[in-house]
Amino acid sequence: MAKLTILAAALIALLALAQATPTTITTTVEEEENPGQQQRCREQIQRQQNLHHCQMHLQQQARGYDMAMNPQQQQHLRQCCQQLENLNEQCRCEGLREAVRQQREQGEMQGEEMREMMQEAEDLPSRCNLSPRRCQIRASWF
Repeated sequence: MAKLTILAAALIALLALAQATPTTITTTVEEEENPGQQQRCREQIQRQQNLHHCQMHLQQQARGYDMAMNPQQQQHLRQCCQQLENLNEQCRCEGLREAVRQQREQGEMQGEEMREMMQEAEDLPSRCNLSPRRCQIRASWF
């Protein structure tokens, strides 16, 4: 009986303590698209030649060229990584989306090649050991 009384007293003490301690609820609100940030990204992407080396790398990968066979292809990847590194982290995915968009507008690739290029673009930050590790490249034209 004494154990039950001690347990009841402890439970009442915990309830009283819980009621006395203020509860804080934190909510996170996602920021809406920042037009100023978009403009800064566009300017950075243009300073990096619209990621020309990334476009060349993506084009070669989509066409199934073997990276180990061609030093020029390896150079495009290295220079692409450098161009991505020169962008703010928040601008890298937008830069890659723009590179894919420009390749699409050239009209040289369609269908499976385009899907391969998008997949490679999504994985490029990881291949370059940069953050974010993966970009979402969505296409409404498939």
